[in-house]
Amino acid sequence: MNAFSSPKYLEPNSANSAYSDTVMGQGQVGLPIGKIMGQANNLSPDQIERILSHQKEYGGRFGEVAVSLGMSSSDDVLWALSQQFHYPYSQDSTESLHPDLVMARQPFSDQAEAFRTMRSHLIMKMYSDPAAPRQALAILSPDNGDGKSFFAANLAVAFSQLSGRTLLIDADMRAPRQHEIFDLQDNGLGLSSILSGRATSRAIHAAPQLPNLYVLPVGVLPPNPLELVERPAFGLMLRTLLTKFDRIIVDTPAASRGADGAVIASKCGAAALLARQDRSRLTAMQNIVNTVSMGRTRIVGAILNQF
Repeated sequence: MNAFSSPKYLEPNSANSAYSDTVMGQGQVGLPIGKIMGQANNLSPDQIERILSHQKEYGGRFGEVAVSLGMSSSDDVLWALSQQFHYPYSQDSTESLHPDLVMARQPFSDQAEAFRTMRSHLIMKMYSDPAAPRQALAILSPDNGDGKSFFAANLAVAFSQLSGRTLLIDADMRAPRQHEIFDLQDNGLGLSSILSGRATSRAIHAAPQLPNLYVLPVGVLPPNPLELVERPAFGLMLRTLLTKFDRIIVDTPAASRGADGAVIASKCGAAALLARQDRSRLTAMQNIVNTVSMGRTRIVGAILNQF
């Protein structure tokens, strides 16, 4: 996965803008960054006046001045900007999230920006035509350890930060990880119980601390994962879920573990290939392409994981 430069963050630059009632894009009305930071950090009127006076005399943005005077931190500024622009970012709760969830824990990092770029590319390829049939996206890779679950989880978080609802399905019924990444309570229900006809409710979980994101874990590990995904019930389940969720990302087993990934991709309709730098072999990637191409699945992209 290629790294990209860090995003630039803009805030009002004039001395009086800290308390001006403005609309920033789709941000909140009447809550400029100065007021947000003042309320969140319990800045006293004297502290705010000091910031404004320093800003008026020396220039600079409200947040930068507050940091330079030791009244706020850089994280406080980023959090205030996220509130101003309706960006889901919880400064207090990110530390409790799994380290793999860089899109949530480090939303302004180069890694997170790379996921946003890939999200944009996928939107243009999969969702730009409103008349096209909706498809789920299967994430495929040759071997265990390629970073497929990491990639699927963060891509799902990236999509959930847009409008609409995103569902992440853990279809790796050989070595599942999404229940660990999202710290889901094990109630024994999941994809395997749905496909075996044992449960149709309470299997999908709202991802803790991540609005608009839902996760369908594997549940109990079945002895026959390939047979389960080959059943018509899997395709029927996806078609039903596509009427309830705006985007569906599907984590799959490594190709080295069997044909599960290719079968799942054929039911999803679209697939993205993931390779790991200095590890994945070109022949293994080509084998996945050849297998997937036997059906009607559209390969929408290939990603090189450099992390």
